[in-house]
Amino acid sequence: MQQPQEGNLKRNLKNRHIQFIALGGTIGTGLFLGTGSAIFLAGPSVLLGYLVTGLAIFLIMRQLGEMNTEEPTAGSFSYFAYKYCGDFPGFLAGWNYWIQYVLVAIAELTAVAAYTQYWFPTLATWKAALFFFIIINSVNLAVVKIYGEVEFWFSAIKIAAMCAMILTGGYVLWLNPNLIDGATVKNLWMTASIGKHIGDPLFSGFFPHGFVGLVAAIPIIAFAFGGVELIGITAAETANPAKIIPKAVNQIVFRILIFYAFSIAILLSLYHWSNLHITDSPFVMILDKIGFKYAAQVLNFVIITAALSVYNSCIYSNSRTLYGLALQGNAPKFFAKTTKNGAPALAQMVSGILTFSVVPLNYFFKNWFDSLQIAINFAVVFILINWSLIVISHMKFKKQKNIENCKTIFPSPFFPYTNYLTLTFIFFLLTAMALLHPGMIKQVVAVPVWISIVYILYRLSKIKMIKNRLDNVKSY
Repeated sequence: MQQPQEGNLKRNLKNRHIQFIALGGTIGTGLFLGTGSAIFLAGPSVLLGYLVTGLAIFLIMRQLGEMNTEEPTAGSFSYFAYKYCGDFPGFLAGWNYWIQYVLVAIAELTAVAAYTQYWFPTLATWKAALFFFIIINSVNLAVVKIYGEVEFWFSAIKIAAMCAMILTGGYVLWLNPNLIDGATVKNLWMTASIGKHIGDPLFSGFFPHGFVGLVAAIPIIAFAFGGVELIGITAAETANPAKIIPKAVNQIVFRILIFYAFSIAILLSLYHWSNLHITDSPFVMILDKIGFKYAAQVLNFVIITAALSVYNSCIYSNSRTLYGLALQGNAPKFFAKTTKNGAPALAQMVSGILTFSVVPLNYFFKNWFDSLQIAINFAVVFILINWSLIVISHMKFKKQKNIENCKTIFPSPFFPYTNYLTLTFIFFLLTAMALLHPGMIKQVVAVPVWISIVYILYRLSKIKMIKNRLDNVKSY
């Protein structure tokens, strides 16, 4: 089995870059737009959904972080699946992650195009998508340090805005509640006064649609957390990974929970959730409806920045994943070539060609929300496959380290029980998607179909590899 090598990637990313790359990969459409769908299903109990999902993701990240700290190599969990689970799991992990971020990239650019219509209702979404496609891909062809700086400032803008929103909302709720009519923390558990939600009184208020509503919202919440694993992708370009990766892993999930849980709790307290619409960004809509017109305008700019930040992370992740696959021998070797600046340009170009499909999609399909939902639903399935591979690879990794009597630098807590717990959580999500989301059944059914297709491609690649070796032997 050919082991991946580090290649020519430059170790120019520091802790602040790693932190903000991971934040940039998560605080985007999943939070600002996808939260509306989750709130529509679960009501205020969506906060509990974020806490439960956040805990599961933290455990998965600790497992990935332990492996990355020991072996900070290009390809991240694709490399670990390849080394500790076998050739096909590594092949599946890499290509699955690559196509996942193609879908996420399409979703984010679609969202950016939709957000611009808040200001320019007549602007064709495909034009906005094309403009930002060119800008962000140009940035990613530069030195990785420049990419890190751009992502740092992208993320800094939205994080500053989120903090300002939390502080302002907190001021209104606890110090000046008369500033906004109806603003109260009781909105989190009060039944809608207009009587929209009819059912068992036990589930009114915080659980307006019962626990079933909460369970139905968790797959959508999972999409919002997709991207945290970008910390692993950056390991090969991280200065002093043994020190930075553990710090980044421990901090990132808690920071995301603070931004997600606090911001949503504040907004749902300012304005009763029952008045939201599923296709709107709850953040912009609430600020707009309570009279903060200029704040809504600023926040829409921040949301566009957030979506571009995630798209920026997608381009980075796609190119590095394809680069890692090439080093493993699971993709053509020319994808492992880098520019003088250390950027895998050919890998990025091919990834960009696929994500460019967002332009014709927005040109031919007028209902952007349906297209966005399809992309998100498929992305969730790919995210769950990759999380499963991380957990299983970690179990194999720990088994090998125990055989070697090797103590790792950054051990995952309560092994192997937390591994079993996270696998159960992933299976629970797939079950919820199949039983509670009619629109997601196709995606769940597609899981074995997709894995079968990848296996066929894997076998074909092996046949080609054997043929090349025989041709080389005959040439001597």
